[in-house]
Amino acid sequence: MTFNGRRILCPFYFIGGFIIIYFNEPRPYPKKNENEDLVNESIRFPQVRVIDPNGGSLGVMPRLRALQVAETYNLDLVCVSKDANPPVCKILNYGKYRFENQKKQKEMKKNQKAKEIDIKEIQLSPVIGQHDIDTKIKTANKFLLAGDKVKVTLRFKGRQLSHVEVGEEVMNRFIQGCLDNAVIEKEAKLDGKLLTSILASKHKK
Repeated sequence: MTFNGRRILCPFYFIGGFIIIYFNEPRPYPKKNENEDLVNESIRFPQVRVIDPNGGSLGVMPRLRALQVAETYNLDLVCVSKDANPPVCKILNYGKYRFENQKKQKEMKKNQKAKEIDIKEIQLSPVIGQHDIDTKIKTANKFLLAGDKVKVTLRFKGRQLSHVEVGEEVMNRFIQGCLDNAVIEKEAKLDGKLLTSILASKHKK
């Protein structure tokens, strides 16, 4: 049966030839806890293990008793481990607790973002021309301005290894062209036929 556009449960009974109808209003859905934290009256566990503000254990007690104890401290009762048996609640300042948690989450996101910094690679040659090296410096600076790192590799071929200083001079010219936007994270080092250096950006991504 519907009433004012709402579906209503209406059980009825026959009494003395009359129909008695009982209208049952539907129960409203409970409001969702936006923070998803169980705090004070929102804690519904029959018994909880209580931790005092200094971190000491007050033992297991009924929910109502735990709320009363929290009131004596003029603080909140917050469930910090609902999956434990019994659930663990701590007496603390919920406003401060929430602020610190939000701060930690922001720091975690910041660290995660830092880990997402890309490493772009630029390849050089000991016999690279000035125009080509200028083009590669320009490309590297774009990466650095975007907050990415740049790995610079210079490969020696055949007899070029007998004149390593030529490749080192090319590498130094390239690095000098990037220093306005970069700091040297790894100095140029020869490993086999590869001379490698890593530049980190001065700009936040």
